[in-house]
Parts: sequence; structure tokens; C-alpha cells
Amino acid sequence: MEQRNGTRSSNQPQLRINVPSTARERAASVDPYGFERSDDFDYESYEELMSEYLAVLTRRSIKWSKLLQGKRRVDRNLKVKRYVRKGIPNEHRPQVWMTASGAQERLERNPGYYQSLLDAQHDPRLVETIRTDLHRTFPDNIHFRKSADPCLQKTLFNVLVAYGHHNKAVGYCQGMNFIAGYLIIISKDEEMSFWLMEALLDRILPDYYTLAMLGLKADQEVLGELVRMKVPAVWQLMQDHGVMWTLVVSRWFICLFIDILPVETVLRIWDSLFYEGSKILFRVALTLIHHHQDVILQAQNLPDICECFKRITRGAFVEDCHAFMQRIFQEPGSLSMSTVTKLRESCRARITADES
Repeated sequence: MEQRNGTRSSNQPQLRINVPSTARERAASVDPYGFERSDDFDYESYEELMSEYLAVLTRRSIKWSKLLQGKRRVDRNLKVKRYVRKGIPNEHRPQVWMTASGAQERLERNPGYYQSLLDAQHDPRLVETIRTDLHRTFPDNIHFRKSADPCLQKTLFNVLVAYGHHNKAVGYCQGMNFIAGYLIIISKDEEMSFWLMEALLDRILPDYYTLAMLGLKADQEVLGELVRMKVPAVWQLMQDHGVMWTLVVSRWFICLFIDILPVETVLRIWDSLFYEGSKILFRVALTLIHHHQDVILQAQNLPDICECFKRITRGAFVEDCHAFMQRIFQEPGSLSMSTVTKLRESCRARITADES
């Protein structure tokens, strides 16, 4: 991993995670990101899907290489937005996520800050809480096992402790470990992972992980309002059975679809999340609900509804990440940030009034 403008301290660990690239390795029991595949994994369907998707990735890689041409920044224009929506190749993901989110600028403006957080006196309660969750983070990923070399649990611990001291209003809560873990797997760089996490939690998704979780609660209600407008039959079903949105979609939002959707699909969602912001989460959720509304509407009671919302996150529709991402920009129709902002304001006000 290259030095970044002299901001890395000499003792900063540099991660080396070998990501398999050959077809034979892809068909192995571990996926390219280190996650073990289930016993019922359909290798034949996967190989068929990947044979088509690899051709897409190859074309995208060539286009991205021409677009970047050694540049350290990505522009904000319709062409780049279109490129991001079609997927960022793995070799360019860390750079594009860093620059698009503002994380690179924050890193460069704060040389040595990350290391200073690691060197500072640590809050014992924060440390204990994080350590408790380390072994629960991706137990199915070979890179996070104590036997791994390197074992990413240490890197994960550092990133979470540093962020906990950086943002004391948040500290640490469950869900953050999975987000940090994904960032580490993709960036392969500890300090970059911290700044990407800062971009997500401090700016893209503010108040998701604070004690009151007002941002998270509000966005779940915003989704409900959007479903009422765009998929009214499902909204009415939820009303009729008295099902709160938090019961069926809280994990979608708090984990940013990690462990909900396939890895490759989550990464494609995050490409757009870092570039376009949080409204992408609503597009994903609306697409899942809109596309499967006939299935959801067959539910007869609360357990049925909960099971339906689990079922719609599995199967071929979400596994074909390229087709799925095309769908999220088509099926929900128009969704402006101004609409999301207005709904957030009204939902926040209602929640605050109810809790006061």
C-alpha cells in the first residue's frame, strides 16, 4: 500500500489480504473476500453468473483506468455518477470511496490524527465493549480468525477504538464492527478504513449510531412514508397488522445491508452510497419491497410479514448485483434528496415529540 502524502506513521500496520482472482479460486469454498460459502452454495449458478459479470468487470476496469489516468481525485459530474452506478472495480474502490466521500481530504488535512487516537489513553469501558464484539465479527470470514496471518481482529479493534475516541457521542455500538470490517477488507488499509468510517457515520449517516439513534429511527419512518407513496398496498398491509417498520428493516439500515444481501451486491450499493449519499439506502429498500410486493401481500399475520421481509433479500434477484443495481435506479421512480430531507424533518419532529 502506497504512502499517502506522508500522513502514515512509520509503525502504521499495512495489511496484505490476498484476494483470489482465478476462476478456480472463485469456485472454492471461500469467496474472494474471505467469507466461507454455505454447504448448499450453488457453484454452478455462481459460475454462470460470474462468467457474465466478469466480462462486465473487465469493461468497467478499462473505462475506469482511462477515466482516472493517474488522478488522485474523482470529479462530480453525470459521467462519473453513471460510472459509479455501473460499479467501481475492486482495484479502484478504495481511491474512489476515499475521494468521493471526502475522506481523503480529511485524512490529508489531519496528518497523524489517527495515530494520535491510537496512542491516547483508552476508555476502559469502550475497550471492553469492543473486545466483546471482536470474535462475533464475521466468524465465517477466514481473515478475522485468530489463526489468520494477518488476523484482522487487531486492525478492527484499532479502527473501532480510534473512532470511539474521535466521536465520543457515538463511542461504539453493535453494527459498527461489521461496517468497519467491510471497510478493512476492501481498503486493506487501517487508516483509510478509519476515515471512511468517519465519512459514513459523521456525515453520510449522522445520528444513526448515537445513543438516541434519532437518524436511524427517522430513516425507518421515512422509508414507511416512501412506501406509502410508491407501494401503497404494502403500506396498508403494515398498517392493518400494526407492524412497525423498525421490526422488519432496522438491520437493513444499521448494517447498511451487510449480512442481509450478498457481498458483491453490498459493495455495489456502497459504491453509490459513498458517491451519492444516504438516499441510496431508500432506493435499495424500496426496490426490494416494490419488486416483491405480490409476495409480501400474501402475508396473513405478523410472523408472515417478518418472514417475507427476510425472504425478499435472498435469491437470484439480489445475487445478480449488476442487474439489481440497474433496478434500484428504475423501479422506485424519481427520488430526490429534497424529498428525503423534507420527510426526515417531519419524521424527526414526530419522533422527538413522541419521546418527550
